[in-house]
Amino acid sequence: MEKISSILQKSIIHQKQNNIISDMDGETVMMSIANGKYYNLGTIGGMIWSKLIDPITFEELIDDLTAEFDIDRKVCESHVISFLDSLHEENLIVLK
Repeated sequence: MEKISSILQKSIIHQKQNNIISDMDGETVMMSIANGKYYNLGTIGGMIWSKLIDPITFEELIDDLTAEFDIDRKVCESHVISFLDSLHEENLIVLK
């Protein structure tokens, strides 16, 4: 599967359907019905996941996160790309 880091920043990202999501002590946990695996997205990962409910561009996602948190844009992009790579490899998000 192609890495998201090779995809243009204007790509549209959103969640795939059929996942069971729950909050456990402030951390988002998820079970993928498609692959039968459990995932702990953590606190920040859960916030990112919630922003992917509706289609969003990578650029918009980074804009939202840098407005919400005191983080350098390049550092944010690096961490988010890594997180989205993991979600993409597990077939949990759609990229257009």
